[in-house]
Amino acid sequence: MTSARKGKVSVVGAGFYGSTTALRLAEYDIFETVVLTDIVDGKSEGLALDMNQSRPIEGFETAVVGQTTTPDGEGYQATAGSDIVVITAGLPRKPGMSRMDLIETNAKIVRGVAENVAKHAPNAVVIVVSNPLDEMTALTQLATGFPKARVLGQAGMLDTARFSNFVAAELHVPIGAVRTLTLGSHGDTMVPVPSQCTVTVDGQQRALTDLLGADKIEELVTRTRNGGAEIVALLKTGSAYYAPSAAAARMARAVAEDAGTVLPVCAWVDGEYGINGVYLGVEAEIGAGGVKRVVETQLSGDELAALHAAAEAVRAKQADVADL
Repeated sequence: MTSARKGKVSVVGAGFYGSTTALRLAEYDIFETVVLTDIVDGKSEGLALDMNQSRPIEGFETAVVGQTTTPDGEGYQATAGSDIVVITAGLPRKPGMSRMDLIETNAKIVRGVAENVAKHAPNAVVIVVSNPLDEMTALTQLATGFPKARVLGQAGMLDTARFSNFVAAELHVPIGAVRTLTLGSHGDTMVPVPSQCTVTVDGQQRALTDLLGADKIEELVTRTRNGGAEIVALLKTGSAYYAPSAAAARMARAVAEDAGTVLPVCAWVDGEYGINGVYLGVEAEIGAGGVKRVVETQLSGDELAALHAAAEAVRAKQADVADL
Protein backbone atom coordinates (compact mmCIF):
# COMPACT_ATOMS: atom_id res chain seq x y z
CA MET A 1 0.00 0.00 0.00
CA THR A 2 1.04 3.55 -0.57
CA SER A 3 0.65 6.51 1.74
CA ALA A 4 0.81 9.03 -1.09
CA ARG A 5 -2.63 8.65 -2.66
CA LYS A 6 -3.48 11.64 -4.76
CA GLY A 7 -5.76 12.81 -7.50
CA LYS A 8 -8.95 11.66 -9.13
CA VAL A 9 -9.45 9.35 -12.09
CA SER A 10 -12.85 8.97 -13.75
CA VAL A 11 -14.05 6.05 -15.86
CA VAL A 12 -17.00 6.81 -18.15
CA GLY A 13 -19.08 3.73 -18.87
CA ALA A 14 -19.74 1.01 -16.27
CA GLY A 15 -19.99 -2.00 -18.55
CA PHE A 16 -17.63 -4.92 -18.01
CA TYR A 17 -14.71 -2.96 -19.48
CA GLY A 18 -15.31 0.23 -17.50
CA SER A 19 -16.12 -1.43 -14.18
CA THR A 20 -13.10 -3.75 -14.39
CA THR A 21 -10.87 -0.76 -15.23
CA ALA A 22 -12.26 1.16 -12.25
CA LEU A 23 -11.57 -1.74 -9.89
CA ARG A 24 -8.00 -2.16 -11.18
CA LEU A 25 -7.37 1.57 -10.70
CA ALA A 26 -8.79 1.46 -7.17
CA GLU A 27 -6.72 -1.59 -6.25
CA TYR A 28 -3.51 0.19 -7.29
CA ASP A 29 -4.19 2.33 -4.18
CA ILE A 30 -2.46 5.38 -5.67
CA PHE A 31 -5.52 7.60 -6.22
CA GLU A 32 -7.67 9.41 -3.66
CA THR A 33 -10.79 8.74 -5.70
CA VAL A 34 -12.00 6.66 -8.63
CA VAL A 35 -15.26 7.88 -10.18
CA LEU A 36 -17.36 5.47 -12.25
CA THR A 37 -20.24 6.86 -14.34
CA ASP A 38 -22.93 5.29 -16.48
CA ILE A 39 -26.25 6.27 -18.07
CA VAL A 40 -28.01 3.21 -16.61
CA ASP A 41 -29.71 4.51 -13.46
CA GLY A 42 -28.06 3.22 -10.30
CA LYS A 43 -25.64 0.84 -12.02
CA SER A 44 -22.43 2.72 -11.26
CA GLU A 45 -23.58 3.52 -7.71
CA GLY A 46 -24.23 -0.18 -7.07
CA LEU A 47 -20.90 -1.25 -8.53
CA ALA A 48 -19.06 1.43 -6.53
CA LEU A 49 -20.68 0.25 -3.30
CA ASP A 50 -19.64 -3.32 -4.08
CA MET A 51 -16.04 -2.25 -4.86
CA ASN A 52 -15.79 -0.16 -1.69
CA GLN A 53 -16.88 -3.17 0.34
CA SER A 54 -13.92 -5.11 -1.07
CA ARG A 55 -11.49 -2.59 0.44
CA PRO A 56 -11.17 -4.23 3.88
CA ILE A 57 -10.44 -7.57 2.19
CA GLU A 58 -7.97 -6.36 -0.42
CA GLY A 59 -6.54 -3.63 1.80
CA PHE A 60 -6.79 -0.52 -0.37
CA GLU A 61 -8.02 2.93 0.70
CA THR A 62 -8.94 4.53 -2.63
CA ALA A 63 -12.62 5.49 -2.54
CA VAL A 64 -14.85 4.53 -5.46
CA VAL A 65 -17.72 6.91 -6.30
CA GLY A 66 -20.57 5.87 -8.60
CA GLN A 67 -22.64 8.43 -10.50
CA THR A 68 -25.51 8.07 -12.94
CA THR A 69 -25.28 10.51 -15.85
CA THR A 70 -27.81 11.58 -18.46
CA PRO A 71 -27.38 12.19 -22.19
CA ASP A 72 -27.79 15.92 -21.56
CA GLY A 73 -24.81 15.98 -19.19
CA GLU A 74 -26.39 15.71 -15.74
CA GLY A 75 -24.16 13.94 -13.25
CA TYR A 76 -20.84 14.75 -14.89
CA GLN A 77 -20.18 17.12 -11.97
CA ALA A 78 -18.86 14.02 -10.17
CA THR A 79 -15.90 13.96 -12.59
CA ALA A 80 -14.98 17.60 -11.85
CA GLY A 81 -11.26 18.17 -11.59
CA SER A 82 -10.29 14.66 -12.72
CA ASP A 83 -6.61 14.29 -13.55
CA ILE A 84 -7.34 11.38 -15.89
CA VAL A 85 -10.53 10.28 -17.64
CA VAL A 86 -10.90 6.87 -19.28
CA ILE A 87 -13.70 6.78 -21.88
CA THR A 88 -15.13 3.29 -22.33
CA ALA A 89 -18.64 4.43 -23.30
CA GLY A 90 -20.18 2.99 -26.43
CA LEU A 91 -21.60 -0.25 -27.73
CA PRO A 92 -19.45 -3.40 -27.80
CA ARG A 93 -19.22 -5.58 -30.88
CA LYS A 94 -21.54 -8.48 -31.58
CA PRO A 95 -20.38 -11.62 -33.41
CA GLY A 96 -19.75 -10.88 -37.08
CA MET A 97 -19.36 -7.13 -36.52
CA SER A 98 -16.18 -5.27 -37.32
CA ARG A 99 -14.98 -2.42 -35.13
CA MET A 100 -15.87 -0.06 -38.00
CA ASP A 101 -19.52 -1.16 -37.86
CA LEU A 102 -19.77 0.75 -34.59
CA ILE A 103 -18.51 4.06 -35.94
CA GLU A 104 -21.70 6.13 -36.32
CA THR A 105 -23.40 4.94 -33.14
CA ASN A 106 -20.33 5.28 -30.97
CA ALA A 107 -19.29 8.61 -32.51
CA LYS A 108 -22.47 10.23 -31.16
CA ILE A 109 -21.94 8.71 -27.70
CA VAL A 110 -18.23 9.55 -27.53
CA ARG A 111 -18.72 13.12 -28.78
CA GLY A 112 -21.25 13.76 -26.00
CA VAL A 113 -18.96 12.28 -23.38
CA ALA A 114 -15.94 14.24 -24.64
CA GLU A 115 -17.81 17.53 -24.50
CA ASN A 116 -18.84 16.86 -20.89
CA VAL A 117 -15.30 15.87 -19.95
CA ALA A 118 -13.99 19.14 -21.42
CA LYS A 119 -16.56 21.09 -19.41
CA HIS A 120 -15.93 19.45 -16.02
CA ALA A 121 -12.34 18.19 -16.21
CA PRO A 122 -10.62 20.71 -18.50
CA ASN A 123 -7.09 19.70 -17.44
CA ALA A 124 -7.52 15.93 -17.68
CA VAL A 125 -5.50 13.48 -19.72
CA VAL A 126 -8.07 11.44 -21.67
CA ILE A 127 -7.55 7.76 -22.47
CA VAL A 128 -9.99 6.50 -25.10
CA VAL A 129 -10.90 2.83 -25.40
CA SER A 130 -14.20 3.03 -27.35
CA ASN A 131 -14.23 1.37 -30.78
CA PRO A 132 -13.33 1.96 -33.55
CA LEU A 133 -10.37 3.03 -31.44
CA ASP A 134 -8.22 5.20 -33.71
CA GLU A 135 -11.21 7.13 -35.02
CA MET A 136 -12.77 7.63 -31.57
CA THR A 137 -9.45 8.94 -30.24
CA ALA A 138 -9.30 11.52 -33.05
CA LEU A 139 -12.95 12.47 -32.44
CA THR A 140 -12.34 12.90 -28.70
CA GLN A 141 -9.49 15.31 -29.36
CA LEU A 142 -11.67 17.33 -31.73
CA ALA A 143 -14.64 17.37 -29.35
CA THR A 144 -12.62 18.30 -26.26
CA GLY A 145 -10.32 20.75 -28.02
CA PHE A 146 -7.56 19.46 -25.75
CA PRO A 147 -3.90 19.51 -26.82
CA LYS A 148 -3.24 16.35 -28.83
CA ALA A 149 -0.69 15.10 -26.28
CA ARG A 150 -3.46 14.92 -23.66
CA VAL A 151 -5.69 12.60 -25.69
CA LEU A 152 -4.50 9.09 -26.40
CA GLY A 153 -6.01 5.69 -27.15
CA GLN A 154 -5.55 2.20 -25.78
CA ALA A 155 -4.91 -0.42 -28.44
CA GLY A 156 -1.23 -1.23 -28.94
CA MET A 157 -0.81 -2.43 -25.36
CA LEU A 158 -3.68 -4.88 -25.78
CA ASP A 159 -2.60 -6.09 -29.22
CA THR A 160 0.99 -6.47 -28.02
CA ALA A 161 -0.18 -8.41 -24.95
CA ARG A 162 -2.20 -10.75 -27.15
CA PHE A 163 0.79 -11.30 -29.45
CA SER A 164 3.08 -12.00 -26.46
CA ASN A 165 0.56 -14.44 -25.01
CA PHE A 166 0.30 -16.40 -28.26
CA VAL A 167 4.11 -16.50 -28.70
CA ALA A 168 4.64 -17.71 -25.11
CA ALA A 169 2.05 -20.46 -25.56
CA GLU A 170 3.54 -21.54 -28.89
CA LEU A 171 7.10 -21.74 -27.52
CA HIS A 172 6.11 -23.03 -24.04
CA VAL A 173 8.07 -20.27 -22.32
CA PRO A 174 7.10 -17.95 -19.45
CA ILE A 175 5.14 -14.83 -20.39
CA GLY A 176 7.92 -12.72 -18.88
CA ALA A 177 10.43 -14.15 -21.35
CA VAL A 178 8.60 -12.70 -24.36
CA ARG A 179 8.84 -9.15 -25.74
CA THR A 180 6.65 -8.34 -28.72
CA LEU A 181 5.37 -5.16 -30.35
CA THR A 182 2.41 -4.15 -32.51
CA LEU A 183 1.95 -0.74 -34.13
CA GLY A 184 -0.49 0.71 -36.67
CA SER A 185 -4.24 0.67 -36.23
CA HIS A 186 -6.45 -1.35 -33.89
CA GLY A 187 -7.96 -3.48 -36.60
CA ASP A 188 -7.25 -4.66 -40.11
CA THR A 189 -4.16 -2.47 -40.56
CA MET A 190 -2.50 -3.57 -37.33
CA VAL A 191 1.26 -3.82 -37.85
CA PRO A 192 2.97 -6.47 -35.71
CA VAL A 193 6.72 -5.89 -35.64
CA PRO A 194 8.49 -9.27 -35.63
CA SER A 195 11.89 -7.57 -36.10
CA GLN A 196 11.52 -6.12 -32.58
CA CYS A 197 10.26 -9.34 -30.95
CA THR A 198 12.55 -11.31 -28.66
CA VAL A 199 12.34 -14.37 -26.43
CA THR A 200 14.71 -15.07 -23.54
CA VAL A 201 15.77 -18.72 -23.62
CA ASP A 202 18.22 -20.09 -21.02
CA GLY A 203 19.18 -16.55 -20.07
CA GLN A 204 19.89 -15.52 -23.67
CA GLN A 205 17.73 -13.00 -25.52
CA ARG A 206 16.98 -14.36 -28.97
CA ALA A 207 15.12 -12.98 -31.95
CA LEU A 208 11.65 -14.43 -32.49
CA THR A 209 12.59 -14.99 -36.12
CA ASP A 210 15.35 -17.40 -34.92
CA LEU A 211 12.84 -19.49 -33.00
CA LEU A 212 9.82 -19.62 -35.29
CA GLY A 213 9.47 -19.85 -39.05
CA ALA A 214 7.90 -17.07 -41.09
CA ASP A 215 4.70 -19.07 -41.64
CA LYS A 216 4.20 -19.69 -37.92
CA ILE A 217 4.90 -16.04 -37.07
CA GLU A 218 2.36 -14.97 -39.71
CA GLU A 219 -0.19 -17.38 -38.19
CA LEU A 220 0.31 -15.81 -34.74
CA VAL A 221 0.16 -12.31 -36.27
CA THR A 222 -3.18 -13.15 -37.90
CA ARG A 223 -4.53 -14.52 -34.63
CA THR A 224 -3.39 -11.34 -32.89
CA ARG A 225 -5.07 -9.16 -35.50
CA ASN A 226 -8.31 -11.12 -34.99
CA GLY A 227 -7.82 -11.44 -31.24
CA GLY A 228 -10.85 -9.39 -30.28
CA ALA A 229 -13.13 -11.06 -32.85
CA GLU A 230 -12.08 -14.51 -31.59
CA ILE A 231 -13.23 -13.60 -28.08
CA VAL A 232 -16.45 -11.93 -29.32
CA ALA A 233 -17.32 -15.09 -31.30
CA LEU A 234 -16.76 -17.31 -28.24
CA LEU A 235 -18.65 -15.07 -25.79
CA LYS A 236 -21.54 -14.45 -28.23
CA THR A 237 -22.66 -11.51 -26.08
CA GLY A 238 -20.15 -8.79 -25.25
CA SER A 239 -16.45 -8.48 -25.94
CA ALA A 240 -13.08 -8.75 -24.18
CA TYR A 241 -12.51 -6.75 -21.00
CA TYR A 242 -9.94 -8.36 -18.68
CA ALA A 243 -6.91 -7.71 -20.89
CA PRO A 244 -8.23 -4.41 -22.32
CA SER A 245 -8.94 -3.03 -18.83
CA ALA A 246 -5.48 -4.07 -17.64
CA ALA A 247 -3.98 -2.09 -20.53
CA ALA A 248 -6.10 1.04 -19.94
CA ALA A 249 -5.39 0.97 -16.20
CA ARG A 250 -1.62 0.65 -16.78
CA MET A 251 -1.72 3.66 -19.10
CA ALA A 252 -3.57 5.68 -16.47
CA ARG A 253 -1.03 4.63 -13.87
CA ALA A 254 1.86 5.74 -16.10
CA VAL A 255 0.21 9.17 -16.39
CA ALA A 256 -0.54 9.43 -12.67
CA GLU A 257 2.98 8.47 -11.61
CA ASP A 258 4.64 10.56 -14.35
CA ALA A 259 6.51 7.36 -15.05
CA GLY A 260 7.95 8.17 -18.48
CA THR A 261 7.22 4.55 -19.40
CA VAL A 262 7.42 3.74 -23.10
CA LEU A 263 4.18 2.01 -24.12
CA PRO A 264 2.52 1.15 -27.43
CA VAL A 265 -0.51 3.47 -27.60
CA CYS A 266 -2.62 5.40 -30.11
CA ALA A 267 -0.97 8.82 -30.20
CA TRP A 268 -0.79 11.86 -32.47
CA VAL A 269 1.99 11.34 -34.99
CA ASP A 270 3.36 14.44 -36.71
CA GLY A 271 6.64 13.81 -38.50
CA GLU A 272 7.76 10.57 -36.85
CA TYR A 273 8.36 7.71 -39.31
CA GLY A 274 7.75 10.28 -42.08
CA ILE A 275 4.03 10.27 -41.17
CA ASN A 276 2.18 13.53 -40.55
CA GLY A 277 -1.00 14.57 -38.80
CA VAL A 278 -2.80 11.39 -37.74
CA TYR A 279 -3.63 9.37 -34.62
CA LEU A 280 -1.82 6.03 -34.97
CA GLY A 281 -0.52 3.13 -32.91
CA VAL A 282 3.11 3.89 -32.01
CA GLU A 283 5.38 3.61 -29.01
CA ALA A 284 5.29 6.71 -26.83
CA GLU A 285 6.72 7.93 -23.56
CA ILE A 286 3.79 8.37 -21.16
CA GLY A 287 3.70 10.61 -18.09
CA ALA A 288 2.00 13.64 -16.58
CA GLY A 289 0.32 15.52 -19.40
CA GLY A 290 -0.13 12.35 -21.46
CA VAL A 291 2.23 11.69 -24.37
CA LYS A 292 5.65 13.23 -23.70
CA ARG A 293 7.05 12.11 -27.05
CA VAL A 294 6.58 9.50 -29.75
CA VAL A 295 9.45 7.01 -29.71
CA GLU A 296 10.57 5.89 -33.16
CA THR A 297 11.42 2.21 -33.27
CA GLN A 298 13.80 0.69 -35.81
CA LEU A 299 11.57 -1.00 -38.38
CA SER A 300 12.27 -3.20 -41.36
CA GLY A 301 11.35 -1.85 -44.79
CA ASP A 302 8.20 -4.00 -44.93
CA GLU A 303 7.14 -2.97 -41.43
CA LEU A 304 7.61 0.73 -42.21
CA ALA A 305 5.62 0.37 -45.43
CA ALA A 306 2.82 -1.36 -43.49
CA LEU A 307 2.83 1.46 -40.91
CA HIS A 308 2.51 4.07 -43.68
CA ALA A 309 -0.39 2.07 -45.18
CA ALA A 310 -2.07 1.93 -41.76
CA ALA A 311 -1.65 5.69 -41.37
CA GLU A 312 -3.36 6.38 -44.70
CA ALA A 313 -6.24 3.99 -43.95
CA VAL A 314 -6.80 5.56 -40.55
CA ARG A 315 -6.40 9.11 -41.90
CA ALA A 316 -9.33 8.64 -44.30
CA LYS A 317 -11.61 7.37 -41.52
CA GLN A 318 -10.50 10.10 -39.10
CA ALA A 319 -11.46 12.73 -41.67
CA ASP A 320 -14.94 11.15 -41.89
CA VAL A 321 -15.38 11.09 -38.11
CA ALA A 322 -14.99 14.86 -37.77
CA ASP A 323 -18.52 15.25 -39.16
CA LEU A 324 -20.18 12.56 -37.02
